Amino acid sequence: MSLIETHHLCIRLGGTEVLHDVSLRIEPGEIITIVGPNGSGKSTLLRALLGIVPAAAGKVGRAPGLRVGYVPQRLHVDRSMPITVRRFLSLPVRVRDAEAAAVLAKVGMDAAGAAQMAALSGGQLQRVLLARALLGRPHLLMLDEPTQGLDQPGEAGFYRLIEEVRAETGVAVLMVSHDLHVVMAASDRVVCLNGHVCCEGTPQVVSSAPEYRALFGLGTQGALALYRHEHDHDHAAPHDHDHDHDHDHHGHSHHA
Repeated sequence: MSLIETHHLCIRLGGTEVLHDVSLRIEPGEIITIVGPNGSGKSTLLRALLGIVPAAAGKVGRAPGLRVGYVPQRLHVDRSMPITVRRFLSLPVRVRDAEAAAVLAKVGMDAAGAAQMAALSGGQLQRVLLARALLGRPHLLMLDEPTQGLDQPGEAGFYRLIEEVRAETGVAVLMVSHDLHVVMAASDRVVCLNGHVCCEGTPQVVSSAPEYRALFGLGTQGALALYRHEHDHDHAAPHDHDHDHDHDHHGHSHHA
C-alpha cells in the first residue's frame, strides 16, 4: 500500500491557486525528489501532504498509522538561549540517553550531545534535525531543501547520509531540492513541479524530458550532461504508476 497518495489535489493560498491537479504516490522505501523553480509550489505541496495546508479540491490519502519525520528548510536558533543538542532531541518528547546516542551516531554526530545548538555549523544542524526526525521511527521522511546554504561537498555528504539511512531503516524519503545534479544521483524518482506535475519518472527519464529542460533553461545536451555529472550507478526500475494520465509524460520510454 502507498504511504501517501494525492488525487487531483488543488491548493489555494490567499485566493490564489498555487497547486493544480497534482496526483502523486509515495511508495515504501523510495527516495523521491521534487524539483521546480521558485514559486512552483514545492514547499506548499509538502505542507499539504503533512496536513498543515487544506486542499481546495482533490484529496490526500495517508496509510493508516503513518509516521512522518519532517526536516524543515531552516531552523533559527536563538543564540541568547543556551540549549544543547541532547536537550533539543528531547523536545517536545523526552527520549532516553541510549536512543539519543544511537540516533546521533546514525547521522555521524556521535560526540555532539553536549554541543550548543547555536554553535553548530549549517551541515551539523541539518544532521541534528535529521536525527530528531528519525527518533519517531518514521515510515516517511520529508525534507524541505535540507542542503540549502551548504557547500557542494556538504550537500553531497548529506545526500549520501540520506541514502545510508534509507538503506538501513527502509524509510521512504520525499525531498524538495534545488540542486539538480546531486538530486539526479540521489533519487529513485524525480517529480518536476511548476504549479502542476510537469513530468516525473526515474532520473534518466526526467533529465531527457522536454518539460524539464524547458523549465530549467537547459538544452538537450545540457540536461544530459547535468544528469551524468554525478550519476554513476543504475537505479531500480521505476514503480508502475497508473495515475496522473492527464499529464504529458514525455520521454518515459527513453533513457539518458
